[in-house]
Amino acid sequence: MKYVFDPDKLHEIVNSCRGLPYEQMFETLRVRLQQEYPGKINEKIQWMFNNAGGAMYGIAVLHASLTEYVLICGSSIGTKGHSGRYLTEIYEAVIDGEIWVFKEERPFERIVHKAGDKYSLGKFQSEAVCIPEKAWLLEYARGFIPSMLPFGLADSFMSTLDWKTIACTFGVYGKLLLKNLWESTSKKSRFSDSKEMS
Repeated sequence: MKYVFDPDKLHEIVNSCRGLPYEQMFETLRVRLQQEYPGKINEKIQWMFNNAGGAMYGIAVLHASLTEYVLICGSSIGTKGHSGRYLTEIYEAVIDGEIWVFKEERPFERIVHKAGDKYSLGKFQSEAVCIPEKAWLLEYARGFIPSMLPFGLADSFMSTLDWKTIACTFGVYGKLLLKNLWESTSKKSRFSDSKEMS
């Protein structure tokens, strides 16, 4: 399958934006992603909560389709929980702060990821995640993205009952998904028309 985004390029863009005040840094990151991937990045940053696996984050979705998403996520007060286990691959680029993880096969070993680092979580893999104080990351996932929604929304449905977050999640994801599906369909249609004319 052909994907739009390249994890190494995303990491490179993140590192070019680090060190600025938060709002300026995130907007600079959004603009540089937009320049690298024209038409694929949201026009504005819209923050919302996300509760998943016992952890609570702030997230801003920059791109969402059936097969990929790009978002900024993190916490300014720390959090911890389960990463989830998915049919997708996840790539993280640490923008600021520090995140700790441990793997199920080595629960006695703390792995520390700091600003500037990148790491990934493969299909069907899982880990325990802790932001001890604060951390912000650019997260990129590729695979069948709708399969991630049950884990991403279970805490909101079954624990926090945060209906606003649920509505925001469906609203933002749905809007970006439809936008990308429309653009993809339009491109295929234009390509078919040009082939028929030639």
